Parts: sequence; structure tokens; C-alpha cells
Amino acid sequence: MATLSLSSGTTIDEIADRIYRISTPVDIPGGGFSFNQYLIDDDAPLLFHTGLRKLFPVVSEAVGRILPIGSLRYIGFSHFEADECGALNDFLAAAPHAEPLCGQVAAMVSVGDFADRPPRALQDDETLSLGRHQVRWLDTPHLPHAWECGFLLETATATLLCGDLFTQGGSTNPALTESDILEPSEAFRRQMDYFSHTRNARAMLERLAALQPKTLACMHGSAWRGDGATLLRALADSVERDQAPH
Repeated sequence: MATLSLSSGTTIDEIADRIYRISTPVDIPGGGFSFNQYLIDDDAPLLFHTGLRKLFPVVSEAVGRILPIGSLRYIGFSHFEADECGALNDFLAAAPHAEPLCGQVAAMVSVGDFADRPPRALQDDETLSLGRHQVRWLDTPHLPHAWECGFLLETATATLLCGDLFTQGGSTNPALTESDILEPSEAFRRQMDYFSHTRNARAMLERLAALQPKTLACMHGSAWRGDGATLLRALADSVERDQAPH
């Protein structure tokens, strides 16, 4: 897997067939961190996560190394947060035919007002064709946080665009790994306490596991390849243990 590096430190790697991880390292108190976007290069190209508004110059440059930015058709994200969609309107301005892509709740409570163009609001379990690829929207309210949270499964490659699940600290993680990401991501979760305490976490993680993803496209840290069902169930076990009364 070849890595393309930009002068900003942003890197571009193909983690599945025509699915590219764009990762920008940043310094935060206590160490490094990374913000990842995922670009699906197809007839109707999709960018999942925009990055922070201030990262638009470097992220848009990275997108432009893969395809003309004006050809973007969808700008998607898991939930309404600055690192998920802070640069949404910048991308909409650069891509005149692009639509924001989100769940019904996000469209209702935030995106319909914030975005400069009306969003394409997907229903739970709705599938959208991009050409060779298809993405399926999955509502996951409050997993790991935000009422409007949801994920996309790219069905042709079994790639789960899983947002803030399995967040790993550090800014020098490999683009794609088959090594353990549960232990470092759980250490980060316990330190930052960014998961909600929804009682439905187990059921939602089981639903994601049943899809048997082969690649997990994490927003922070490495993307991961392997038995996604087993890893998601291990996360459910860990979260459940931490939330049990002591």
C-alpha cells in the first residue's frame, strides 16, 4: 500500500478498493492526534467527514490529488461536530453539485439550517448507489455520542465508516493495521469519557457486527482490517463491563 504525503503532513492511502484514507496529524495537549476523512472514488464520489474548518486547505488539496474536487457528489458525516463537518460549506462551495449526506435526525436538528444547500437525509437502513460502490446508512443514536449519530457501510468492500468508534490517540499510526486497536482505543475512551451511557449500546454494536465488516474506517487513528464482527462484539463487552454497577 503506497502512501502519498503532502507538505502539511497529511497522508493519503487506499485502504479498500478506491476508498482512500486522508489523515492529518495534529498536536494536542498530552500528545498527538489525527483527523481522518474517507473518500470513495466512484461515479458519484463521496467524502465522509470534512475535517475541521481550518483544515479545509489541506484536506481539499488531498482530495484534489485523487479526483477533481468539483466532482464530489456527497459530503457525508456521522454526526454534527466540528471535526465531522466543520468544513462542510467550504466543500459545498468548491463542489457545485455536492449534497450534504446525513441521517434524518441530523438534517432536522442541525444540517438543514447550517448547510448552504439542503441535505440528502437518509433513513435508517437506506442504501445509496455511488456507481460500483453502495453505501448503507445505519442509525446509531448516542453511539458513541450525539442523538443524530449514524454510520455508513460500503457494501461492495464491507467497509464500515465507523466515525468515532475505536478512536486511537497518536499522530503516527499506520494507515491500515491488522493489529489490536481495541486496547488502545478503550484506554483513550476511559481517559476522555466520550461515550454516552446509552443502554442500547450492546444492541447497536450487535447490529453492526451482524453486517460482518472487513474494514473499519476509523476517524481517529488507524483504519483496521480483519474480523470486524468479533472486534465490535469485544467493544460491546468492554463498554458493558464499564457501565455495569459496581
